[in-house]
Amino acid sequence: MLRALSNLHTRPLRVYAPLVPRHRRLKSQSTGNQPTSRRQDAAAADQPVLIEDPFTQSTLFTLDFFKRLAKFSLIGVFALGITGWTVFEGLHMWVENVELACDQDSEVRRWEWDHEAEKWSGGDGGGTDPTLGFKGRHAVRSAWIAENWGTGSGAIISRSNTLPGRGSKGTGSLNVVEARLEVSQKFMALAISITEGKLPSGKLRPQTMGELLARHASMLERMGTRDTLLQARSRYQRVWAGLPAKGADAARVALKLGDLDYRLGDFEDALGWWARTINLTQGTQQANLSAPELTQTIPSSPCAQRTLASTLISLSAYYSTSGYLKQAQHVQESGLDLLRSIPSPSRISTASPPQALHSLFLLHRSSLLSIHLAEVLYALRTAPEQSIQWLSRAAESSERVALALAGLPFTHPDAPGSTIPHPPASEASLVPVYAKSNAMRKPAKSLLRDARRTAAEAWNLMGILKEGEKDGAERALECYERALGWAGVAADRSGGIGEPGEGTPEAEWKVLWNNYVRVREATRKQTAKKTEP
Repeated sequence: MLRALSNLHTRPLRVYAPLVPRHRRLKSQSTGNQPTSRRQDAAAADQPVLIEDPFTQSTLFTLDFFKRLAKFSLIGVFALGITGWTVFEGLHMWVENVELACDQDSEVRRWEWDHEAEKWSGGDGGGTDPTLGFKGRHAVRSAWIAENWGTGSGAIISRSNTLPGRGSKGTGSLNVVEARLEVSQKFMALAISITEGKLPSGKLRPQTMGELLARHASMLERMGTRDTLLQARSRYQRVWAGLPAKGADAARVALKLGDLDYRLGDFEDALGWWARTINLTQGTQQANLSAPELTQTIPSSPCAQRTLASTLISLSAYYSTSGYLKQAQHVQESGLDLLRSIPSPSRISTASPPQALHSLFLLHRSSLLSIHLAEVLYALRTAPEQSIQWLSRAAESSERVALALAGLPFTHPDAPGSTIPHPPASEASLVPVYAKSNAMRKPAKSLLRDARRTAAEAWNLMGILKEGEKDGAERALECYERALGWAGVAADRSGGIGEPGEGTPEAEWKVLWNNYVRVREATRKQTAKKTEP
């Protein structure tokens, strides 16, 4: 039975799809473009389903987050570095091609203001010496940036490193110096060190080392401590050794060495350097360098004229403060005669800016000599009227210099054409023609500051002499008020107390203010007594 059943022919089992209504079949045929195959559904159903663990999912997300964070951080750091480097190099290129550019004005060169312009190893072409290399040139530019744009701090305390040598006491005391000068001189010291390493190659400009040494010496000199003055003198001596003993450059270096020796107390050496300066500017040959002699020969070079005028101020100050009053009077009177004999324009307004600045420079130096002469005459027991006369001339000359540099009229603006002088203008800024010139900016700015201080000093000394006169308190008070007007800024708070202006030391301001307050109180008391019944 079973065998019979096994021999039966069998047919395969067929599974038929369920019947579909006709209207559904028609709809399916009309939309035959849509994939509705059950084979695809079956294939999708046969694929394995991944069941993710929550811990695994969070770990992968964390790793992906840190991966993206690292990628964007690297991109940000790279972009920031490129931006910073571009700004850094752009700043240095600005200094190289704009701030250190040589002034090409023919009038500037005619009056030789380009000779006195600061040179940062680039010579007459401006900029820096290309043979210094990348590091050396950047060090020079960084020194300029720190000196002129500052470092953001007013002053720092640095421990002095006293150099061995004459006048060095090795105290190691603390000195307060300006941060910009400290940072600037460090960069310049680095540039000089790099330059010294390149000297054997012979590729440097012959003047490069001397220009860097002169700039470094100027920074050290302005720092003002004894140690920095000693270092500055050493630097200038190296500059002098590399210069020919003639020309305007040698005369200026000799003047610098004389002034440094005077500040360091080496008076005999100072006299010798000043005598060399007179020889170089006037073309004389003095055998006795310890007793400089001045002739009435006018130097043909404008730069030599200015150097000689500054030498006369230094020599006059030394004789006046050392008790050699007769020698001081001789130098002052001879110097005034010499400066007056130098041709000057009839009107400052008609002269070119470089020529006007030259004339104003000589006029200010003559006002300084007038103040020195007034003090010497008073010390020699001459009549006070003579000293007052010289002080009046000095005040008038200094005020004219300050007003001209600020672009202000010499007479009162409310009374044009009158003889009423212009009120003090201690807050007026330098005229743009000088402020925009690379060669004349610093000399003009320094001259404006010095002219204001000289005017204040002349009026203050006149006030002291007026106090000694009978019923001279009111006139002395007027002198002190004008002195304060040139030395300080207007009062901006209750009490009417002003503040020292730019370039006026605090100690100098206190002297002027105390004199004014003393005479003001005395005048009030006198007025009160007169009004009493």
